[in-house]
Amino acid sequence: MGKKVHPKVDEAIETLNMGDGPSRRKLLAGTGMFSAAAAASALLAACSSNSSASSSSSGVAAAGGGKNPFPAVPNQQYYFNNHADTNEFFTPTKYGYSDAAALLGLPTPTWGGSATSSDSEMVSFMNTAIAAKPAGIATTVIDSAMATPVANAMNAGIPVVTYNADGIYTHGVPQIYTNRLGYVGQALYLSGQSMGNQIKTLIPGGGEIAIFIATPGTGNIQPRYDGAASVLGSNYHVTEVATTTVDATELADEKTYILGHKSSLKGAFAVDSGSTGNLYAALTGTGMAGKIPAGGFDTDPRTLNGLKAGVVNFTIFQDPYLQGFLPTLYLYLYNLSGGQLVPPNTDTGLTVIRSSDISTFLKNSRYQGGASAEMYLPRPAGPISNPVATTST
Repeated sequence: MGKKVHPKVDEAIETLNMGDGPSRRKLLAGTGMFSAAAAASALLAACSSNSSASSSSSGVAAAGGGKNPFPAVPNQQYYFNNHADTNEFFTPTKYGYSDAAALLGLPTPTWGGSATSSDSEMVSFMNTAIAAKPAGIATTVIDSAMATPVANAMNAGIPVVTYNADGIYTHGVPQIYTNRLGYVGQALYLSGQSMGNQIKTLIPGGGEIAIFIATPGTGNIQPRYDGAASVLGSNYHVTEVATTTVDATELADEKTYILGHKSSLKGAFAVDSGSTGNLYAALTGTGMAGKIPAGGFDTDPRTLNGLKAGVVNFTIFQDPYLQGFLPTLYLYLYNLSGGQLVPPNTDTGLTVIRSSDISTFLKNSRYQGGASAEMYLPRPAGPISNPVATTST
């Protein structure tokens, strides 16, 4: 009958792949079960210690307990500059950069800017970021005021990418104000053209159309209005109606305009998240819900409720989560590669959402800015529908 082997000895032989060498034979012939087990435990502990030390010197811990294969890179603090830094639209953006940082083992990026699209406040925060000498800066660019601070950062050796807004379009021609490395966000003029085509489908005969806009002239939303206007022919009388960035004011301005044009208005639309979010209440409050088509942008919960109720006909999604996740990833890879992996211009999408599509977007998740911290959502069963690529001509 063969000698009984202690489980710890068996584990050491298997884990350390000892084969039939001297070490294996010494363990099997150990003086008593205890001494053999103790020797095996010591070997396993030493192996684990060496593995941990190697991990800490060559890489950073990855989310989920695995080992990040990338080496640790010094100074990985990033800054995000924003033109509406308290707006709920950017809650998924904050989740995005936080998740990317956690995945890569980086400190959470620093967030700031302006709540009211103030150039002076955005420039001030940009200057604060530059003075901190971070590993990189992500910023929105709503007008030419950011040209100098972006250039100053780049001249100081700080890589800069833009997200959400990159400049403006004049008659469909992009005017990029800065020398940033790359842009992560929606193709804004094309998204406006998509909205214009939705309007033509809903109101084929033409007529008076209102398009609400928070801040006319800014590079994050003016291109959408211009794109929509470019595809609406002479049968449409299109009015650009300013609503401001203050939520209560947006609703009041929309109701005032709708009440003043009840007899002639054929449709009410919007090119920003807040103005779109207020359409449901504005139409309901003026007695126009269901009487005229409506639509706009983004997945504000109020917009989704309007879609569910049939008052809002469509909304166009641009994926703000990716606008936080990808700039963080791109800046990290730029630093990791010594500047060889330059951040690419990335279109975060143009998905037209209708009432039949909203079940996926009603889920309470961080990807939509919800309170749920659940990171894994099983994809919907059945065929996958993909929108036409926005970069096609």
